[in-house]
Amino acid sequence: MPDEELRRDALRRFGLIALATDLTIEGDAVRLMPPGTRLHVTRIAFENPTTPESLRCTGPRLRDAADLILPGVALDGILFGCTSASAVLGAGVVTLVGPRAPVTTPLSGALRALEALRIGRVSLVTPYMAETTGLVAEHLRQHGVEVVARHSMNYADDRDMGMLAPEAVIAAARAADHPRAEALFLSCTALPAVPLIDRLEMMLGKPVLSSNQVSFWSMLDSAGLSGDGPGKLFKVRRW
Repeated sequence: MPDEELRRDALRRFGLIALATDLTIEGDAVRLMPPGTRLHVTRIAFENPTTPESLRCTGPRLRDAADLILPGVALDGILFGCTSASAVLGAGVVTLVGPRAPVTTPLSGALRALEALRIGRVSLVTPYMAETTGLVAEHLRQHGVEVVARHSMNYADDRDMGMLAPEAVIAAARAADHPRAEALFLSCTALPAVPLIDRLEMMLGKPVLSSNQVSFWSMLDSAGLSGDGPGKLFKVRRW
């Protein structure tokens, strides 16, 4: 085909590796990715319950999943969309995904967001069982963030987490809030938290972060882009 027949666009393209069972992350991406960008999604197998063992099994699946995202086409970033698996796999996620593009996870995004907001103490809300919540809290602690309070909603299946009612998420946020916390972090890409962030910030009087919010904000920020989204985080303009 002659080159003159090919349409050239100026889109900034990004990849997302999502869990097969995540009901929420793609819908949040529609809200958080700005004009001029395009998100390309692949999924990896995941077997509930959400335990350290099942989360660790995601690691060997990441490279093949990344390679399926538009082979031969340049990407400005790849997001691995699982907070708790990011805690289990740690810094090894970057090697496991491979060299296609800069890699973001919900936890690297959370750390980048907290740094941008100059926040060092948080309350933590998760829909997980307590053991998995502890993995996320420990990851934050190891990276210099003090978790002053935590609340686990005690769900083992991320498909259930994706169906939580707004009132349940708000109640969990209230239960986790602490006077010493400078912000609240709602962990889990399946958690339907993004639509509640502005409401929660008004209620609690402090920044509220969620896994999907910080993930897409951070991936865009790493690529030198700004977007529009909820909460104080998206008011941070660095570009």
